[in-house]
Amino acid sequence: MSVSKAPKLLKFRSSKKFIISTVGIGLFTDLFLYGLIVPILPFILEDRVSVPSSQIQSYTSALLAAYAGASVLSSPPAGIIADRLSARQLPFLLGLVALLAATVMLHLGQTIAVLIVARVLQGVSAAVVWTIGLALLLDTVGAENLGVAIGSIFGFIRYRVTIFRRSVFIVLSNFPAWFSIGELGAPILGGILYEKAGYGAVFSIAYALLGIDFVMRFLIIEKKTAKKYKVDLEDETSPPDSDVAQDEESQDNEPDEEDPLIGSGKQESEWKITSDPPSWVRKLPILYCLSNPRLIVAQLVAFMQATLLSTFDATIPTEAKSLFGFDPLKAGLLFAPLVVPYLIGGPIAGKLVDKYGPKPAAVLGFAWEVLALILLRIPQAGGTKQIVVFCVIAALNGVGLAAIGSPSIVEASYVCEGYFKNNKEFFGGEGPYAQLYAINSMVFSAGLTLGPLLAGSLRNSIGYGNMNAVVAAMCLVVSILSYVFLGGKPKLLRKHSL
Repeated sequence: MSVSKAPKLLKFRSSKKFIISTVGIGLFTDLFLYGLIVPILPFILEDRVSVPSSQIQSYTSALLAAYAGASVLSSPPAGIIADRLSARQLPFLLGLVALLAATVMLHLGQTIAVLIVARVLQGVSAAVVWTIGLALLLDTVGAENLGVAIGSIFGFIRYRVTIFRRSVFIVLSNFPAWFSIGELGAPILGGILYEKAGYGAVFSIAYALLGIDFVMRFLIIEKKTAKKYKVDLEDETSPPDSDVAQDEESQDNEPDEEDPLIGSGKQESEWKITSDPPSWVRKLPILYCLSNPRLIVAQLVAFMQATLLSTFDATIPTEAKSLFGFDPLKAGLLFAPLVVPYLIGGPIAGKLVDKYGPKPAAVLGFAWEVLALILLRIPQAGGTKQIVVFCVIAALNGVGLAAIGSPSIVEASYVCEGYFKNNKEFFGGEGPYAQLYAINSMVFSAGLTLGPLLAGSLRNSIGYGNMNAVVAAMCLVVSILSYVFLGGKPKLLRKHSL
């Protein structure tokens, strides 16, 4: 049987580095375009759509929520479609087509309906890039090297990790701050471009990024497709840093005093599945993991983190305009005090999570946010002094965001690893990790949906200060639950339960 001629640059286009880079650009594009229009949405609504000033907050919140809601609803179908198709590239490309259509509609739309459809298409595209992108990564590098891929995408290639070893949590605990460069840094750039050069400059950046993304997605050749041409490809069957991986493998069974999860004897028996789960649970093994309150609270932490981020996205531009008369440039720059502590403190907090476990960071981070959010009621309408006060308090909130950025995914991975290592016959060869990340994505998107709706409604009805007090109360509840459940019951409660 003859083999068809191999495509040009087959070795490069099917290489791990190119495919990982393509997925990384796709994820960055999604986050960047989400954040790029955050500071200019209120001005689009007022100047182009002629929305009354009293309704701008409500419509801004609705448009932000439309994106997240569409992402929540689209994630399961995107995952099912990806699993049933023989190749990932086509749906990956179609997701970008949806994002391009959304960008054009946001650029040219003159009605609320068009803007809502655009945000929904953005949400659909986000679901595609996060579910199919992760599936493409798994196909390319294998589950045992997924940590390396994630670390490379988010700029942490200096760590040598594998997904089933403790060192993977170094990557997982460090990437949230850099993950947020696109989401929180883009509003600053969007505000600057809008003020200095208008709508055209903002969307020119978007189109340029989409062009790069499209070329890379179009050029990739999946591993299973490349193998059909029977060409001598690079040796990628062995994982990167294989010597290090083998050294770590030999130490897998050695106890680690600093490891918040791995233990022996009684600890390991807690992860053993003793009863026979029903067939519907066997089809979706992550459901059994969700019976553990640690995993439920870990998802609640992710939900609350997303709610906080989207609350700031929805209210900072409108509050800046209301208190200080800011234009899009200044409103965008007002995100800087929030972003900088997040980016600087995120890696530090991640290292502490890796060393001490997720509980301290989550408990203290959400407790800190309670105080920081309440302080946001202090700034009043005024000049430079009040602006400085707002920026200082925003920076305090950025510190809290840095602390809560990593506990959720790290704790969730701890729990799933505990079940997987002790029940491999139940979970199969690759474990429940892909299902875990899909659920985490849905929960995070649900938080992105609630945040703008809650913030917009409360700000209009009880004012900005009281709105933040309500969100602070939610953070307090999450802080308490984190103390009780993350990492297992604290020693104090274990003593009382004896």
